[in-house]
Amino acid sequence: MLTTPSKWTRLRSAVLAAVAGAALLGAGTQAARAEFINVLTGGTSGVYYPLGVALTKIYAEAIPDARPTAQATKASVENLNLLDAGKGEIAFTLGDSLAFAWAGDADAGFKKKLEGLRTVAAIYPNFIQVVASQESGIKTLADLKGKRVSVGAPKSGTEINARAILGAAGLKYEDLGKVEYLPFAESVELMKNRQLDATLQSAGLGVASIRDLASSVPITIVEVPAADIEKIGLPYMPVTIPAGTYTGQDAAVSTAGVQNFLVTRADLSDDLVYAMTKSMFDHLDQMTAAHAAAKGIKLDAAAKDSPVPLHPGAERFYKEKGAM
Repeated sequence: MLTTPSKWTRLRSAVLAAVAGAALLGAGTQAARAEFINVLTGGTSGVYYPLGVALTKIYAEAIPDARPTAQATKASVENLNLLDAGKGEIAFTLGDSLAFAWAGDADAGFKKKLEGLRTVAAIYPNFIQVVASQESGIKTLADLKGKRVSVGAPKSGTEINARAILGAAGLKYEDLGKVEYLPFAESVELMKNRQLDATLQSAGLGVASIRDLASSVPITIVEVPAADIEKIGLPYMPVTIPAGTYTGQDAAVSTAGVQNFLVTRADLSDDLVYAMTKSMFDHLDQMTAAHAAAKGIKLDAAAKDSPVPLHPGAERFYKEKGAM
């Protein structure tokens, strides 16, 4: 026999439903307040990744309701395309890749002009590090002719750098014995196994992959002459890899440098980008603890020389600090 629910049972059920609904609404409101910040980095054996992880820790502590993550990627070109697709909030990139993205250079990996990009900060310079095994006999860029060389992942920032450096030295990929398009760690493993003669890696000084290589086999760091850098022009500039940066490197080596940038999307709120910019500069010690390359991040240079406009949130921070 079916019984009709009592008035008390119906009332109790209604109250429980209302409480559950309020809880769900509260959870939804909390989720809406959360600031999802995906930091687009690079390969795990490079410099972008540890610095990106450091940024996520800074954001988690300094920005209320922040929910940051660090994503390993193929670095500059992929990062900029992911940003444009709304799949990240802040990204590391090389300056020449950023200029190509702003111009919509198809050969560099950009199908259109990425006009929604905005600069957060100029950070540290990348050093173009051409590293050969001593066994290969490579001592100059010209010696790369006929050799097995890794130039970085296809259409990555490193590979764009490789094309520029080799071109200035009068070399094309066709002049090399074999071209491998590999990330840093994989290039190093092939060199350890004598399946590769040299690798070009565009990264901060002391990058883990080259430290690993230098501790395993004798290496030669190949000079990029100032005359070649002048042929390419800005944003390339002469820099020096100090003696002792890597095991067995007894002398300083001249090479080319390219400025790195942190970039974001124009549609992010001014308050969020202000908070991301401020928190990084307030905690630069955590960045340098993650990787020594971050010692090159300077407040007085952060708002300068980007091929892409500053985000208004970052601009507000620099104006407050008198750093514009």
